[in-house]
Amino acid sequence: MQSDMREVLRIATPTAAVGAIATLVGGLVAGGDGAIGAAVGCVVVIVFMALGLLALNWVAKAMPHLFQGMGLLIYSGQLVLLLIFILSIRNTSLFDLQVFALSLVAAVITWITTQAVLHARSKTLYVDPDADTRNRPGGAGGDRDE
Repeated sequence: MQSDMREVLRIATPTAAVGAIATLVGGLVAGGDGAIGAAVGCVVVIVFMALGLLALNWVAKAMPHLFQGMGLLIYSGQLVLLLIFILSIRNTSLFDLQVFALSLVAAVITWITTQAVLHARSKTLYVDPDADTRNRPGGAGGDRDE
């Protein structure tokens, strides 16, 4: 779980930085309502995406055979929950909705780009180095008769 949280923090940090810039710009362009809207948009993205990533990492470890299907289910659920959230705040006067939407889009693009870059740079083991000894007669995992 610690490495999962480390991964979330490595992705959330640039997203939070973009959110801080969006909050500053939103405050300059639309005043206090714009700053609040930008901050809320960024926080919504970080919370939704982090929970989805943590859930997907848990599924990958606990039930790897269900990884692809659960990934689709998690992301579909995120979209539905985000739609419900947006529909519930569409008439709010607590913050500027246009700045909120722009901040939301900028934060999502930052999150996805950061996640893709970190994944591309990761050294993922895709060959099992112990497979050769397990498959040989008398190997570490082999009680096979040949």
